[in-house]
Amino acid sequence: MTQKLTEFLNGAKNKQFATNTGTQMHALLQRVIIDTDIESGDADIINNIKNRPDLLCFFDKNAQTEVSIAGNIHGRFVSRRIDRLLINKNTKTIDFIDYKTDTDKKAFVEQYKYQLKEYAELLHSAYPGFKINGYILWLHDWVLDKII
Repeated sequence: MTQKLTEFLNGAKNKQFATNTGTQMHALLQRVIIDTDIESGDADIINNIKNRPDLLCFFDKNAQTEVSIAGNIHGRFVSRRIDRLLINKNTKTIDFIDYKTDTDKKAFVEQYKYQLKEYAELLHSAYPGFKINGYILWLHDWVLDKII
C-alpha cells in the first residue's frame, strides 16, 4: 500500500512538473520574434530556432501566437488555442504548430494527432479553400514533425 501511494505521489509530482515546464515554455515561445530587422525573446530559444531553418517562418513578425479558434465539429462545439499560426493569403495556405514538451514522442502521439485534426477542421471552416498544414514542434529536441 505504501509503495502504491509513493508511486502515485511521484507520478503526480512528475505530471505537475511536466505541466509547469510546458506552461513556462509556452510563455517564453510566445515572446520570440526572429526577423531580418527584429530579434526578441529568450536567447537560448532563439539559438535553438535559428539552428532549425524549417522553424524560422513560424517565428517571424507575421506569425500569430496563441490563436483562439472555435466552431462545431460533428455537432459538438469545440474551442481551441493554436500555439503558432501562419496564414498566407497569396498561396491560400495555413501552417500551424503545436508545442509538445514530451521526451517520448510515441506516448501520446495519437491524442496529439486528434488534437491537430480538430485544429485543421476548425481552420477549414474559417478559411474554406485554404490548404492546411499542421505540425508538432517537439521542444526537447526542436524537431518539427508534419502531422497534417
